Amino acid sequence: MAQISYNGLWKLLIDKKLKKIELKDLSGIGTTTLAKLGRNEPVSMDVLMKICDVLKCTSNEILEIIPDDIENMEHIKK
Repeated sequence: MAQISYNGLWKLLIDKKLKKIELKDLSGIGTTTLAKLGRNEPVSMDVLMKICDVLKCTSNEILEIIPDDIENMEHIKK
């Protein structure tokens, strides 16, 4: 199964000089959801939309899906 990375989210927060707790308050997400993001666990599309609305970004800027078998993905592309 593919893995999720929210590294883009954390970089964007740094660029915008926002703290995680400020993102939580501005977006209305809960502390449990914020913890899931910190552990690179899946969250709902609704949560991603709230975050993108606050940060004025797209989901591609905050979320990356990493395939388990990158070599297999390269084979599929051929």
